[in-house]
Amino acid sequence: MSRIWRNLGAAALALSAALAFAQDAAQKPFVLASRGPGDVAQKAEATKAALAKAGFTVAGSYSPYPNAVVIGITSDELRSIAAKSEHGGFGAVVRVGVTKVKDDVQVAYTNPPYMANAYRMAGDLRDTAAKLQAALGNIEEFGAEGLSPAKLRKYHYAFGMEYFNEPNTLASYGSYEEAVKAVEAGLATGSQGVTKVYRVDVAGKKETLFGVAMKGEGDHKYMDDRYIMSEIDFKDVKSTAHLPYDILVSDNKVYALYARFRIAISFPDLSMMGANSFMNIMKAPEAMRKALALTVGGKEDAR
Repeated sequence: MSRIWRNLGAAALALSAALAFAQDAAQKPFVLASRGPGDVAQKAEATKAALAKAGFTVAGSYSPYPNAVVIGITSDELRSIAAKSEHGGFGAVVRVGVTKVKDDVQVAYTNPPYMANAYRMAGDLRDTAAKLQAALGNIEEFGAEGLSPAKLRKYHYAFGMEYFNEPNTLASYGSYEEAVKAVEAGLATGSQGVTKVYRVDVAGKKETLFGVAMKGEGDHKYMDDRYIMSEIDFKDVKSTAHLPYDILVSDNKVYALYARFRIAISFPDLSMMGANSFMNIMKAPEAMRKALALTVGGKEDAR
């Protein structure tokens, strides 16, 4: 009998250690679902169909540049968990990228547990990750050496740079309804080069996430999706699902994650200086902030 209890005790300890390891294991920002020959447009449509069959809702999609499509998806689980934490709406969407790379088409998506921790959500979204894996596949996680959940929840790229809980307040209005109306109007005109890709309303909460495309030329190129990604998404496996950027309406305020956090959380291993580094897009965070603020009716210096 004592041997049985010892064996049960050892098994319990092993299970506890395994769970602790799983909770503390390093996570990476993206998941490569599949790669192989094909056509980007056809693969994007097949991906949407597979996601819908798995119970996800396609909120919207766009092509930020040739040979790339980004699909924003949501679900009841994502919207419900997003409602349980401050600014959890930033995590109400999983982004899926379909990208032509040489002779192959890659399908990759934002890793739900990674983003749940990065956005300090009240849940780890492992059920969402399992459903995505069943629908699209999971060859490998990629995009960084990896960060533990604890480090993700207090992440910032470097000293003096923004945390998740330090977003830009782009504008304030008299009510949630007024704020949403102003954002919709600004995105519809596209006067600042910022247009709507999708809108997702968080369940049971006055909070709405907008995915937005950003396009600029000449002096405004530093806020342009294609320009920024040409500098930072240079590896063989593409992080196209970093896009699109986000605007969050929460109650009567309009927010955006400052780009020094929003870009860094997708590319935490990116060098500060040198080729393909943050130095090359040094002007991007301010250019993006100004364009987003003016789009939603805020002031150019909105903080």
